[in-house]
Amino acid sequence: MTYQSLIEDALTGHTADYCEVRLEESDSTRLTYRGKSLDDINMTSGKGGAVRACVNGSWGFASFNDLADLPSRVKAATNQARSLASGNNGETTMLAEVEPHVDIVEPVIVKDPREISLNEKTRLADHYNDIVWKQPGIVSSDIIYGDNSRKVAFGNTDGTYIEQEVVHAICRISAQARDGADVQQAGFSIGALGDYGLFEGLDEQVAEAAERAVGLLKAKPLTGGQRTVILDPVLAGVFVHEAFGHLSEADNVYENDKLKELMYMGRKFGGDHLNFTDGAAQPGMRGSYKYDDEGTPSALTPLVRDGVLVGRLHSRETAAKTGEAPTGNARAINYRFPPIVRMTNTFIENGEATFDDLLEGVEDGVYVKNWYGGMTQHEMFTFSSGEAYMIRNGEVQEAVRPVMLSGNLFETLENVDAVANDRGFNQGGGCGKGGQMPLPVGTGSPHIRIRNCLISGA
Repeated sequence: MTYQSLIEDALTGHTADYCEVRLEESDSTRLTYRGKSLDDINMTSGKGGAVRACVNGSWGFASFNDLADLPSRVKAATNQARSLASGNNGETTMLAEVEPHVDIVEPVIVKDPREISLNEKTRLADHYNDIVWKQPGIVSSDIIYGDNSRKVAFGNTDGTYIEQEVVHAICRISAQARDGADVQQAGFSIGALGDYGLFEGLDEQVAEAAERAVGLLKAKPLTGGQRTVILDPVLAGVFVHEAFGHLSEADNVYENDKLKELMYMGRKFGGDHLNFTDGAAQPGMRGSYKYDDEGTPSALTPLVRDGVLVGRLHSRETAAKTGEAPTGNARAINYRFPPIVRMTNTFIENGEATFDDLLEGVEDGVYVKNWYGGMTQHEMFTFSSGEAYMIRNGEVQEAVRPVMLSGNLFETLENVDAVANDRGFNQGGGCGKGGQMPLPVGTGSPHIRIRNCLISGA
């Protein structure tokens, strides 16, 4: 029996207001190096499914590994929803209308990682690790390579049936150097949709990371305070994802009174040069897909235009509850979780300036690149750069120790006074929310300049 027949039969005779089924198959490979040797090889395969049902605005959810359990799981999810609905004070089921689709979506493949042998993947990772350790002064290294394929069959009671497959590859390489108690690190993260080729030809990049880690031991720490800061496309992309993107997820907004006050449509955030977008319809990226995990077609959603909040990210439920259009942002990391509102590819649109324009007039500033993590709490943010360089009299000069950027998002956006025209994307990260991580995403931005940005030693 086909997945379509299984889903259609299981949904026949359901008693919920709405019901959906996801059946999934997945395969993944992960290599982890710690120090000079391969620490772990993890190869996994999974198969299972999930049912989500809604009754009077209350949701029931059930996951399973045996497809024979599907009919009983439809009943279980419906019973859960009905039990919860008995105490929800007459709430009704609200889902934005989405035209039913029947479609089969093939994966985007450039160089299929599934066709590369484990021996070859390990050989190449060994090679990169050898390059790291050729650099004098290195005391440790970390290499992670992973690829994953996920094939999903989705059907719902609106008449949608979709089969969709995605293949991801990701790589993280870092080197650590030590001088007494002083430890410094440098590295990079990259990812691709359906392309093992991202893992090839990295010799120069790996060697440069190891050399940079050692060089940071001699770099001076920077005195904290407010300075003009220029962010490269990698760090600026992480900034818009973490500091702004999560505030654009509609489930965060309508469930939180403070965020409703902060994130209202029409709010002015900064100059006309600020334009933010999210969308899985951006082709060829790790956050890209044709349909989300509710069967809603992907889109490109304007979030900020000319400095003004014009949009946010939605599931069908949040769209209905806010009276806005669904955006195709309901995502689940796998069948063990229900879909929730998540970013896809979040980026700052190009401005009109050049990188040299951003440098012009900066007498004592900092150029920051790459990232080593961060955190946000509503409108407050903190991010660590991976690299930092002094800017004096409009020129990038010597490296300094990586710095930490922190502040209030809205004040910081007011201080973004220039946006370059050189947008780049990074696909080496993963997003976490609601216990579901790392979800594949993309981030992007051109160089941006921020005046009066608070920095401190990382």
